[in-house]
Amino acid sequence: MRIVAEHLSYVYNPKSPFATAALRDVSLTIEEGEFFGIIGHTGSGKSTFVQHLNGLLRLPSSLKKYKQKKLKKGQTPPPRTVLKVGEFDLTDKKTDFRALRKSVGMVFQYPEYQLFAETVRDDVAFGLKNFSAEKPSDEQIDEAVRAALEVVGLDYEEMKDKSPFDLSGGQKRRVAIAGVIVTRPEVLVLDEPAAGLDPLGKKEVMELLHKLHREWCKTVVVVSHDMDEISENCTKAAVFSEGRVHCVLPPKELFRRADELTGLGLDVPLTAKLTTALAKRGVEIDCDFTTEDFIEKVLAVWAARKGGDA
Repeated sequence: MRIVAEHLSYVYNPKSPFATAALRDVSLTIEEGEFFGIIGHTGSGKSTFVQHLNGLLRLPSSLKKYKQKKLKKGQTPPPRTVLKVGEFDLTDKKTDFRALRKSVGMVFQYPEYQLFAETVRDDVAFGLKNFSAEKPSDEQIDEAVRAALEVVGLDYEEMKDKSPFDLSGGQKRRVAIAGVIVTRPEVLVLDEPAAGLDPLGKKEVMELLHKLHREWCKTVVVVSHDMDEISENCTKAAVFSEGRVHCVLPPKELFRRADELTGLGLDVPLTAKLTTALAKRGVEIDCDFTTEDFIEKVLAVWAARKGGDA
């Protein structure tokens, strides 16, 4: 499912003293099959944007009912807002949002806090029961829950009757993710999926997301403050700033603009910092800013300078 946004704006508490413009004329395309990153400091609009993708936030009725008005001589027509996710037109009031939410899964920050059912099986099955056009049978529910739990690395027979509140933190997060992917969404959107985890936990979560990208969901969209996470995993990333899209680039190109990103209040990956430090000492490293590639290129430069193999 291709995601296309054009001239998308959004204001919280419009027509009130507390009105806040969260998105300002955002245009962004995410192609099917991408592992896409969205970065930006707090308040940049990144979370507001992704909440539009499955209708958690909806366009104002004034935009949905857009009609070309008669213009006075010399006037320029206002840009038309476009927001499409695959075949779903989110500017159309007739859009089936239940079907959309089945196709676009949303995993919030700390998703384990949203667990609520008495058993793991019932918690994971919740979305399937509510987003299916026809009520699934118990057999269909068991089959779908089993598949979702197993793809996130949990044993169905061991987990199904347990209370989700008796699980470890890592298990809770996996159960929560299983509850989103049980509908087999084509697009999976995650807001800070590795928040609060130690380095090993972050690594395991990102490995899980790549597995889901390969086997389960065609497109993965990750919102993150962690620049190392973006550089190591994403095919492309959009930088949000003050409600606007500042740029959209592959990580290799994006993190060459370290000074620009710093000026926006963002950090850069450790590999970018090391590359910059080495460049100041006359050592140029042309890498894609992943740890593996950085180490390989540094060793190659070291070996060349030594006149032999590292």
